[in-house]
Amino acid sequence: MFGIDESRPFKPVHLAILTVSDTRTFENDASGDALVERVTTAGHSVVDRKLLRDDVPSIVGQLRVWIDDPNVDVVIVTGGTGLTGRDVTPEAFAAVVEKEIPGFGELFRMLSYKSIGTSTIQSRATAGVAKGTYLFAVPGSTSACREAWDDILRPQLDSRHRPCNFVELLPRLREV
Repeated sequence: MFGIDESRPFKPVHLAILTVSDTRTFENDASGDALVERVTTAGHSVVDRKLLRDDVPSIVGQLRVWIDDPNVDVVIVTGGTGLTGRDVTPEAFAAVVEKEIPGFGELFRMLSYKSIGTSTIQSRATAGVAKGTYLFAVPGSTSACREAWDDILRPQLDSRHRPCNFVELLPRLREV
């Protein structure tokens, strides 16, 4: 059986959210806004939020700042996961990720297939772990952000989710 075990305590996690876009601003970043709203409604905290252009060194630099910050447990990046020349988020992830979580991208595309059909193949959603911090990259559309949060991240970032969840692994991610 899987789902939320109400007999277990909820443990909030601390997230940072990055929007990668050459065109968005904080005033029109609906995807970032949707993630902030969902994260806080779920009982977690957003400790930082940034917006950067599609540029590997800039993205890598920001990821490293958050990876080194003991107050950040999880980073969600929205945008830059497509196939165009400017879409470079997975390349930035490749520079910092120590362990990949391949099932995240696979599951995201499987779930996304229900709403956008074969167009989901154009997504390079990805995830991994670096220095004990979870990193997730999702497409920049608001619907993709909602789908990734509602169907994958919300349950996995809920310490009550059974049979297992990402939160219970946090203390062990830095094991050698």
